[in-house]
Amino acid sequence: MVRIGITGHMDLTPASTTLVRTAITEVLTPYARNGLTGVSCIAAGADSIFAEVVLALGGELEVILPASDYRRCRVRPDHAELFDTLVRRATRVRVMPFDESNRTAYEAANEALLDSVDLLLAVWDGRSPADRGGTAAVVESARARKLATDIVWPPGMRRLRHNKIGERR
Repeated sequence: MVRIGITGHMDLTPASTTLVRTAITEVLTPYARNGLTGVSCIAAGADSIFAEVVLALGGELEVILPASDYRRCRVRPDHAELFDTLVRRATRVRVMPFDESNRTAYEAANEALLDSVDLLLAVWDGRSPADRGGTAAVVESARARKLATDIVWPPGMRRLRHNKIGERR
């Protein structure tokens, strides 16, 4: 059984979510024939789309949560129902040993994910890392470990733009 992890952007446009779902399905389908375990932190966007596809293909889902307060403090209301469903459907849920969801907890969750997979799937626009917990940083870490990494960024993919205070536009 192959173990595949996910890292990816959270701020995908609605049209891009359809593109990424199709692309992830195409990548994962051949692996599902021989057994697939998907490992995800199930954040909104790419992580949750990946988790849904893994389950739809009959695979097992393992969830890694960065900290004990993650659900309460970091899951937005528009993602809460899907988040809770994915947690319920997971074969295993691992909560990292942190009380607070912060950069250190995110980095540790990403490292735990990389330590536990044979392949990393990255829904990544190719831009440089903004911080050590982001998608680009996870890709850099995977490459430094020589972990097989597949980048998914289909033509037409877009991210939501943010203004200076981080609000979506």
